[in-house]
Amino acid sequence: MSAKTESPASAYAPAGEGAWHSSELTRGPWEHGHQHAGPPIALVARQIERAAAALGLTHVARLTANLLRPIPIAEVVVTVHRDYAGRNAAHFSATLASEGKEVARLTALVQRESPLEIPEGLAGHPPPRAPKSPEDSPPAAFPFGQKMTGYPDLVECRVAEGKFFRGPCAIWFRLRHPLVAGEATSPIERVAVAADSGNGISAILDFRKYLFVNSDLTINLLRVPRGEWICIQAQTLLGPASGGIAEARIYDAEGLVGRSTQSLAVRLRG
Repeated sequence: MSAKTESPASAYAPAGEGAWHSSELTRGPWEHGHQHAGPPIALVARQIERAAAALGLTHVARLTANLLRPIPIAEVVVTVHRDYAGRNAAHFSATLASEGKEVARLTALVQRESPLEIPEGLAGHPPPRAPKSPEDSPPAAFPFGQKMTGYPDLVECRVAEGKFFRGPCAIWFRLRHPLVAGEATSPIERVAVAADSGNGISAILDFRKYLFVNSDLTINLLRVPRGEWICIQAQTLLGPASGGIAEARIYDAEGLVGRSTQSLAVRLRG
């Protein structure tokens, strides 16, 4: 296991048409050589977003990632397909491959944005805000990654509610480094990087004794998030037969922007 070194400049760097070099900033908590799922999901979302923008569609309303295998910290290849495109919405599918194997499949619904005046006084409106603003939330740190470069070096975190890794909580995320070298990180990329941590930040099992890995992530957004900070207000629910769900509300500094869910496979560590 390598010692911690100076952080790379970005999570990914271009490696040719549809291919990307993964840096150590993508390293996750479960295995030294595997990526945290947030950054690669965000990378695929980037490619889907660009394909949709060519059609004039700019709101990623839903993004679903099916994680087929652990994603190695290695070169990855993204392929995007347009499944259907209408006037106001389009469906996309995408694959992520590495070392000759397909490691994830994603689908997305992207919609056209147009101005719409919402009547005042609607039930549940305006949507709620995060428990605290980023400025009023104290800094926090992941309990893994102190000895080697990884995901905790990619993101800055602040606690808006609860306690990190102690059940239901709300955590603000901001990227310390770009997702892709030389690029500004887009709103859907910021959300994807943060949302896949819902099961971690709201953990209720001892990380040293249990695995609670998610095999999917679904994000639904009601509008395009604004600003650098994304808040994930998450809780973990466990079933009696090694299953679980991590569910979350997603906020930006202006209020609620969407929700996410993850299906968990819970196991004792070997």
